[in-house]
Amino acid sequence: MSQPAQPTPTPPGTPLPDAVHRSVEVPGGRIHLVEQGTGPLVLMVHGFPESWYSWRHQLPALAAAGYRAVAIDVRGYGRSSKPREIPAYRMLAHVADNVGVLRALGEETAVIVGHDWGSPIAANTALLRPDLFTAVALLSVPYSPRGALRPTEAFAMLGGAEEFYINYFQEPGRAEAEIEPDVRGWLAGFYAGLSGDAKSPSDTGATPPSEATSPRGATSPSGSEATSRSAQGALPLFSVPPGGKLSDRFPVGPAPSTWLTDADLDFYAEEFERTGLTGGLNRYRNVDRDWEDLAAWQGAPLTQPALFIGGELDAPTNWMADAIKAFPVTLPGLSASHILEGCGHWVQQERPEEVNRLLLDWLRSLPAPVGAP
Repeated sequence: MSQPAQPTPTPPGTPLPDAVHRSVEVPGGRIHLVEQGTGPLVLMVHGFPESWYSWRHQLPALAAAGYRAVAIDVRGYGRSSKPREIPAYRMLAHVADNVGVLRALGEETAVIVGHDWGSPIAANTALLRPDLFTAVALLSVPYSPRGALRPTEAFAMLGGAEEFYINYFQEPGRAEAEIEPDVRGWLAGFYAGLSGDAKSPSDTGATPPSEATSPRGATSPSGSEATSRSAQGALPLFSVPPGGKLSDRFPVGPAPSTWLTDADLDFYAEEFERTGLTGGLNRYRNVDRDWEDLAAWQGAPLTQPALFIGGELDAPTNWMADAIKAFPVTLPGLSASHILEGCGHWVQQERPEEVNRLLLDWLRSLPAPVGAP
């Protein structure tokens, strides 16, 4: 068994002063993580464009409840390694990173929790290594197995006359040229536009669940056939008109936030001004590669104990309504599926108390040792 990684001092001015920051060696480089507490390991994986900091409300809550709460910077983000090669961001590499973190921390098993891109990363980690990851919680993006259609081909159909955002992100440098001249402004618009603070479901790109049905062959970001036809013409923040930019449809003017302070936005902006966005965008640039790599798992159910939490106004939760309906087959170990009223995409940040309560109730229901204390 690997020896536990040694803690490093918390950098001055870092949020959560009681947390311990570590950089641990994994086969593909290093992963920066932040941890609090002792007990069964709960590994939290963020999405785009975020960092370990998106779990700032969960770290102390889980630690206080008797868990070893660990939030990573996914490869390409923060102080984790940032390989130059696009294939280095394939799903299999993220799975290997999570396995490496588990071993570097000297643990034998963990519960894994993911939000946004972190959700399919967590799901595939649990799918490929059920011996190590004994339960999985998914936020925003529901689990849906690999489908039969190549993802970028499906996304091209979803965009219709416009370009679906995942295809917009495919060309290296294109989205970076939009984002990086004003990182803080772009992030502010992206966060606001997808949050429950937006004025209506259409502002967030969400479609009421009763209207969200899947066109044949449509895929989720993870390459599964479970995205709703709301992506065709009803997603103003997720499609790009010819010659346009994704930010053309962001909310105009400063939008007061009920969940993101100026200090929070400053933290994210400073991280991405330092690192750039290429690492995060390279995750999108591997969707076809993931589809090829995971061919042996087409249609595979995820059988561990599971939890799903989405937002009523969260676009991916609504696009993938059919995936949620399929949970009895695809997620047979599901304990509960919760849709938080009035909540947008940034579930654990917008509704930290509700998410903490749901996570802790679920964790306590799990069999020992993963459910201890």
